[in-house]
Amino acid sequence: MRQVRSRNAVLQSILSAEPTIRLVVFLGVLAAMALWEVAAPRRRREIPRVIRWANNLALVIVDTVILRLTFPILAVGLAIMAEARGWGLLNNIDAPLWFAVVVSMLLLDFAIYLQHIMFHAVPGLWRLHRMHHADLDFDATTGLRFHPAEILISMGIKLVVVAGLGPPAIAVLLFEVILNATALFNHANIDLPRRVDRVLRWILVTPDMHRVHHSVDPRETNSNYGFNLPWWDRLLGTYIAQPAKGHEGMEIGIEQFRTTRDLWLDRLLIQPVIGPASGHACRVVINYGSPRVERLFAVIVDLNCGSQPRPALSDLPCSWLESVAPCDRRCGAQLPTSAVLCYRP
Repeated sequence: MRQVRSRNAVLQSILSAEPTIRLVVFLGVLAAMALWEVAAPRRRREIPRVIRWANNLALVIVDTVILRLTFPILAVGLAIMAEARGWGLLNNIDAPLWFAVVVSMLLLDFAIYLQHIMFHAVPGLWRLHRMHHADLDFDATTGLRFHPAEILISMGIKLVVVAGLGPPAIAVLLFEVILNATALFNHANIDLPRRVDRVLRWILVTPDMHRVHHSVDPRETNSNYGFNLPWWDRLLGTYIAQPAKGHEGMEIGIEQFRTTRDLWLDRLLIQPVIGPASGHACRVVINYGSPRVERLFAVIVDLNCGSQPRPALSDLPCSWLESVAPCDRRCGAQLPTSAVLCYRP
C-alpha cells in the first residue's frame, strides 16, 4: 500500500509539472536539432534561415495562444478527469499500469496516423494542412508549422480519443512529449549516417523517411504519414523508402505556394482560402498491400487499362472521388499495388 501511495505521489508531481516538462524538452530538442543542422546538414538551404525561422516560430506562439484560449482543458487534463470519473475503455478494465500505458501510446499514435491521412484526403482539411507542406525548405521548424485551425481540429480529435480510450494521464503526457520531440527530429535537416538510418527507421520515423512525405511529387507526398512510429506505414502499405530523385535532388513543397513572400506569417494564416483545394489532395497516391487500406476510403473502382498504356498519375482526372484498384495483369507491372484517390476541387 505504501508503495502504491508513493508511486501515485510521484505521478502526481510529474503531472503537475507538465508545462515545465514540455517546455524544457521542446527547447532542448529544438536547440539540439538546430545545432546538428548547422554542423551536418543533409540538404543545402534554399531560403535564408532568418525568414523561415522567424515566421515558423511566430506561428507556434499564435497556435499556442489560440489553443489555450479555445480549450479550457487539454489532453492530459482530460485524462485525469476521465480517470476520476471512470470514463473510457481502460478506466473500466482491470489492467496493470504498464499495459495501459503501452496500449495507450500505441493507439494514440495510430490515431495521429489516421488523422494525418484524413487531412490529406479531405479537400477542406487539406486546405489547412497544406500550409505545413508549403514550406520551401525542410528543417526542425517545419515540424512546428501548422495552421491554428488544424491545431484546434487536431486537439478536438485527440480529446475525443482520450475520452473514449481512458488512457492513464502519464501515458498521455509521455505521448505528447515524445510526439513533439520526434516531430522536431524527423523534420530536421540532419545528415544521419545511412547505416544508422536503415536500422533506426524500423523503430522510429527518421528525417530521411519523413522527408519523402514533403516531396513536391504527389506520389511521395501521400506516403510516410507517421510522425513517431513507422510501423503503421509499413503495415498499411503507405511506406516509400526513398524519393525517386534522391534526397539532394527532390523538390520540397507544393506547386501553389513557391515564393518567399508565401513564407510570411500573414500569408500563412490566410493560405487556406487562397486558390483551389487542389495540389496533392487532388491526386493522392497510396501504396497498399492489404484490403484494410481499401476500406478506409469510399469508392473502389477498377482501372480498365485495355490495350492502351496507363495514363500518368498526374494526368488522371480530378472531377470526382475515385479510388483505383490495382490494374489487371495487362498493366499490372505499371501499377502493381497502388491506389489513386481523386477529389472534386
